[in-house]
Amino acid sequence: MEVINIETWNRKEHYEHFSSLADPYFGLTIPFDVSKAYQFAKTNKVSFFAKYLHDCMKAINDVDELKLRIVNSQVVKYDVIHASPTIMRDNHTFGFSFVEFDYNLNTFINNFEGEKLRINTSTNLYPPNNSLDCIHCSAMPWLEFSGHKEPVSRILDSVPKLAFSKVKKETHNKLKMNVAINVNHALVDGYHVSLFAEKFQQNLNK
Repeated sequence: MEVINIETWNRKEHYEHFSSLADPYFGLTIPFDVSKAYQFAKTNKVSFFAKYLHDCMKAINDVDELKLRIVNSQVVKYDVIHASPTIMRDNHTFGFSFVEFDYNLNTFINNFEGEKLRINTSTNLYPPNNSLDCIHCSAMPWLEFSGHKEPVSRILDSVPKLAFSKVKKETHNKLKMNVAINVNHALVDGYHVSLFAEKFQQNLNK
């Protein structure tokens, strides 16, 4: 973990301005082609959600600004960012998970399945590890949406928040999924979100 020197940081004024706002988050909803990722999951008999979440997390970890967090009034950059998706139980409640990231897909899926089992055998909302070196995310496969707003904490929140929509079949059997991303503007700009989107789509296409 690296502590950013705010006084010499080229985002000092941006950070101070947006940190003073009641809600410094901005959000975008971006369409992604998930055709190849879906086919990969189907062919290899793995969770489609785990597959595209892994592609997403690789992109997150490739953009430094998405690894920045505000901790005790300091800006820090974590070495690795993990996934904290909501996981639904059979009774339609859910738990927050903490899935440790690994560039190896099989390792990541094993980590995901472990958290899924933990949530489905407990009633706890929060995971044992509830640290800031993660992204908060939810999948809503029942809904196709073009806009989304995540709740943020009353304290100074800095964790990016993503939501994944229902997959829609388009012409030529292309599969499209909208992804909403909400980020703290004190740390992240639209340009950085565009870098994430480009890398995420590249990963989905592999």
